[in-house]
Formats: sequence, structure tokens, C-alpha cells
Amino acid sequence: MNNLLELKGKFDQRKRNAVPGARQLPKPSSIVTVEHLTSLSSQLREIYEYWNNQNILTNCLLSVYYKDIIAKSNRLQKLFSFRVKDSNSTIVGAKYAGTNAKKHVITHCITKLNLQDAIDSIDFVIEIIQKLFGSKITGQQINDINENKVKLPDQTKSKFVGVVVDSFFVERFNIDTDAEFADNSGQIITIYDTGMDTVDLLHKIGITDFISTRKIDNTTILLYPEQLKILKKQAPFLVSMSVSDMSEMTPEDFGPPNRHQPYIDDPAKEPIVGVIDTPFDKSAYFSKWVEDHVEFDKSKFPNFDCSHGTKVTSIIVDGPSFNNQLEDNCGHFRVRHFAVTPGGQFSSFTILQSIKRIVESNRDIKVWNLSLGSIMEINPNFISPEAAILDKIQYENDVIFIVAGTNKTNQNPNARRIGAPADSINSIVVNAVDEKGRPTDYSREGIVLSFFNKPDIGYYGGTTAHPLMAYDAQGSYYVNGTSYAAPWITRKIAYLIYKMGLSREIAKALLIDSAVRWKSNEEPSKLIGFGVVPIKIDDIVKSQDDEIKFVMQGTSELYDTYTYKIPVPIYKDKQPYIAKATLCYFPKCNRNQGVDYTNTEMDLHFGRIKPNGKGISTINDNKQNDDDETCYLKEGNARRYFRKWDNVKHICEFFKERGAAKTVYGSGLWGISIKTVERLGGNDGQGVRFGLVITLKEIKGINRYQEFKQQCSLKAWLVNEIDVENRLELYNKAEQEITFDD
Repeated sequence: MNNLLELKGKFDQRKRNAVPGARQLPKPSSIVTVEHLTSLSSQLREIYEYWNNQNILTNCLLSVYYKDIIAKSNRLQKLFSFRVKDSNSTIVGAKYAGTNAKKHVITHCITKLNLQDAIDSIDFVIEIIQKLFGSKITGQQINDINENKVKLPDQTKSKFVGVVVDSFFVERFNIDTDAEFADNSGQIITIYDTGMDTVDLLHKIGITDFISTRKIDNTTILLYPEQLKILKKQAPFLVSMSVSDMSEMTPEDFGPPNRHQPYIDDPAKEPIVGVIDTPFDKSAYFSKWVEDHVEFDKSKFPNFDCSHGTKVTSIIVDGPSFNNQLEDNCGHFRVRHFAVTPGGQFSSFTILQSIKRIVESNRDIKVWNLSLGSIMEINPNFISPEAAILDKIQYENDVIFIVAGTNKTNQNPNARRIGAPADSINSIVVNAVDEKGRPTDYSREGIVLSFFNKPDIGYYGGTTAHPLMAYDAQGSYYVNGTSYAAPWITRKIAYLIYKMGLSREIAKALLIDSAVRWKSNEEPSKLIGFGVVPIKIDDIVKSQDDEIKFVMQGTSELYDTYTYKIPVPIYKDKQPYIAKATLCYFPKCNRNQGVDYTNTEMDLHFGRIKPNGKGISTINDNKQNDDDETCYLKEGNARRYFRKWDNVKHICEFFKERGAAKTVYGSGLWGISIKTVERLGGNDGQGVRFGLVITLKEIKGINRYQEFKQQCSLKAWLVNEIDVENRLELYNKAEQEITFDD
């Protein structure tokens, strides 16, 4: 096998060259009618009257119902921007309407003056259309206006065209007051950001007993049944999202214990993994490897259950010793174990507060396992509060969470979708497969927000016929569940980060990349994501003799982060390779934006440099953001085929027995270009790190590994060969204690 290579060198950075042209309708034949504009104007007038007759908010909340899933460039740009810098700054929520044919619904918070401006602007456009064009205006007529073939006063042309184009994509305007939440339990409520202080706002509608300690942030709060009744009666329009505070862990199956306790040596300087779970039983045979902490008041829960947390931790510490078939050669790990719930039912709000505090207080831990999950299904229109806090923690801190994908239950047998926090976008979410790599019967499915690919991967979680083994203080148990698949992935990530010294971005990309097979052209699975991760760590950090696998990392500072000097070997004037690439990054996320959750998009382009030396001929025919080509692609298709706004990008050419070698373009160099786009502004994409894994496969099975290394050095790349044995030796030496003589 060939060792993994690390290429170090400079990525070039450049600002976006393209200057936005005049706005236009999608096609010359596109039509905007006076009837449609009149209807929009009437709807805005009704909304204005509604807000003018209430005394709770000084601003106006209203939702824009679009005709389709809408690209950022086709959102309202003119109608709500006359008194603000950017219409995007007024967005406070986004969701989907419809079932099969999904459509964007985007909620804005604007002033009454801005709303009146929008009404006046539509009326102004209606007047001009009726005067110059009759009952409608076409895309061709808009083009004529842009090209000055039809004259409008200079100060009105931009306004007129902008309002017409805005209106084309809008189906209707509305005020949403139909938020669903139960009155019989505490609820975690997210209200729209109206610019008012939350406590003051709640007091204003009659919830006078709310205290600030029940806030997660300024818009996410915990309310009790009587408070919910007041909110629902007085101000239902404030509610953006709502979930029950009380969750129940997904159960797992296990048989009676075998009371044999194996032997394990005392720990030395092994890496420490964080576990957040139910309590740990100090009587377990491996207790010297575990530092346990209890984050709840044990006096209130005299009968708490240590079994789940102890079993999960047993796999992280010593799993292969009692599951020989899953020997991964990752060694042992110490665990710092935090009990955040006594088991059974738990308060999501309390756990949210605990997780944030735990991570901030244990900054030496980079890898965290979270095998707790809710029996309730995630909502298709927003991320759970539990997942959102994990995503925020991972954006702000150099840590990574491995999360169990949750199980089906007898209590909720019809639940198909995964439960919180398995909808965390930045985390690695793990579902279970059986001994043959097939999804288990108890696995629940993604996707998240109708788009994000969760779970990320599958791993062996045991079945009734072929269970795994795990230990608590009573001995060994036969177990199965996603709770026991996740710790195996935690071991692998801990190995890559702690022992191999790789970044979390590279570690995540390597893991996901290893799950994708060359001979598969299927889309990611709703049950096991990109596929099943190999058991042996060597199959992740090494490649076959006919493959060249290398990693690169960098930081996005400007729009385009690129290099055009990847020297793919040439043989007989051809390049006999197929390729695949995986990109991972940890973006800032905004739960208040609903389905438009990630703030940053990194668009991956990889392939041969075009013959003219400008741009990249990508291996997946991606023409998005290509300076040399115009790409007409609906937003829904961009998300489906090119994973737009997803923080994991995997592109791949698929192996064919009679595949032909590639034509050499120019000098034969290949290029990488990562185009960074921000959804909301605010420089959220600046300074975001990324990890990239690229694999080249020689179609005739020839090993050209040394040739590639040599050519990379000639192109000024610093080439590090990641030899597992050498890295382990360096790690062990670094952990040795040195005693100085007096």
C-alpha cells in the first residue's frame, strides 16, 4: 500500500472579478402581469394595516412565499432595500412550503416606512407598465430597457427593473401565525429577531414571570405551559420554531451480562476523548482509564442508570479486545466522561447549557462522543436546538463531535427521521450497519432540512443475530444500536487527530472519503450517508498500490482560493487516471435562518487546467461560479447535484473496466479552486479552514507514486509522506516525561 501524502504550499487568493450586470428575467419569454403586481400590492396593504393596528412590535414581520427554491441572487433585492443597505439584512427566518415541489418561504422584519416604500414601488411599476406595455411586461422588454432601447428616466430604471424582477419570483406575501406547539409541556421556543430585547418583549405581551436564566440566546428561550398559552393568544406571529423541552433517549437492545471482567493495563499518556452521556460506573474494569464528572444533581435522581454511558465508554477505551472482528489497530484511549442526564427522560434545555459549559472548560479535548438521542423526529424546516449548539461550538472551537444517528423505538415505531442532535451539520453523524454493511432495521433516516446529507456515514452497530459486545460494571453485554456504532468512529477520528497529528478538517474528509467506493455512482444514502467506513485504520490513511492519495489544507480569505500546479503523471501523452476529492469545512450556522442554515458555501472545482490556461475542466462538470462560462442552474438542482451550501463536498469519477486515459491539456497540470460565497454577509466565510483529500487511481493498475512525489517537489510543493509508524513514534516520544538532573 502507498502512504498518504501531505502537500504543503501556498494557495493563491483572489477577489471576485465578475461585476454584476443589470438584473433581468430568466428568459426573454418570461412574463410579469399587472394582475400579479396588483395582487402583491393588495397583500402588502393588508399586512401594513395589520401591523398598524397592533401595539406589540414597532417593526413588521412578513413572509415572502416564492415560486420555487430560490437562489440568493433571486431573492428580493429591491423591494425591501430602500431604507437599508441590503435586503438580506432584514431576513429573520426561512422555511419550505409544499411537499413534493418545495418552495422557499423567507420571513423579513422591516420598518413600516420600508413596507410603505414597497407598496409605493409596486404601484409605480404598475403605472409604467400600463402606460408603456399594457397588461404585462416580458423578459425581452426588460432587456430592451436595460439596453436603453426603451427609455425610462435614469433615476427610475434601476428601481423599475429591480421591482419587476423581484416580483417575478414571488408567489405571495403573508403573515405567518400558524406556529404549532403543545401546551402540555415545556417548550424551547425560538422567536423572530425583531430588534427588541426578548425579556422586554415577553413582558409586553403579558409573560411577566420569565427570567433570563431560561434563555439560550436572545431569540431561543424555555417557556412553560401557562406562558405558552399567553404567547399563542397574544403574539403567535413571533414564533419561528418550537420543540418540546422533554426528550427521551432512544433505547438499545442488550442481553443478560456475562460477569467476566477482562484485564487491561494501567493508562500511560494515551490521548483523551470526551464523552457526554449518562453516568459512568466506577466499578467497571477499565475505570482507571476514565475520569468521570456528573453535571446534574445526583440527590434528585437516586436511581440513575450508568449502563448506557459505561458501555459507550468501554468501546472507546478497549472495544477491539472484546470485538475482535472490529480490530481497528487504533489502540487504547483515555476518556473524560461527563454525565449530563440520569437516563430516560431529560431536559434538552439543561443539556444544552451543560454541553456548552463542558466544552469551554475542557479545551484540551478535541474529539467528543455524543451517543444520546431523542426518540422524537427532527423537524424538516429547522435544526434542533441541540444540534445548533453543537454546530456553534464546532465553529467557534477547534473540536469535532461524533454523534449517534438515533434508533427506532417501540414507543414511536412510526418515526422514520433521525432525532436530535443527529441533525448537527458540523458533526459526524453515524448510523448503524449489520455485519455485511447493510443498514440495520433500527436505523432512522435523514436527510436534514430536505437537503443536508445526514447521517454522514455508516458503521457496525450490531444486530439481534450478530450483536456487538460492550462492558459495564456488571460485565459484558450483547448490544446493538447507533449508540455503539458512533464510538468506533470516535476512535478513528481520535487516532487521526491525536496520533497522526492531522487537523479535524482533514480527519473528517479522510473518514468520509474512505467510505466512498470507486464502483458506486449512487447518491448518498438517507440511511448510511456516503457509505461504510473501513474497519482498519490503514485503509483510511493509506491507499492501494495503483492509487495516489494526498491531503491539503488551507484557509479561505477571499472569494477564490486556488492552485493550478498539481502534476498528475503523464504516460504516452495521456493521463491514465480517474480521480475523486472530498472537501470538509466547519461553517458558521444560523438557526434563525431556518432551512438556509449554513452561512458559508465553498464550491469545489478540481480537474485539468483548460487548454487556454483559464479555469478548470472539473471532474464533475461543475460550471457554477465559472468566470468563462454562463451557468443556468436552478437552486434546487445546484443543491442536489453540486451540494451547494453543504459543508461536505465529494466529487468522483467512477471506475470503468475499459476506461480511457485522459487527454493532456497544455502542460498537463491540474488545478483546485475553492470559491467561497457568503449568504448573509458579515465576512462569515473569511478565515474558515478547509481540508481536502484527493485520490488519483491509475486505470491500468500501475503504481506511479514515486513519480508523483518527485513532480510535486519540482513544482515547489513540500511533500510529507505520512508514515503511520513514524507518526506513532513521534507521538509516543512527545508524550514521554523528561526528568532533568539537578
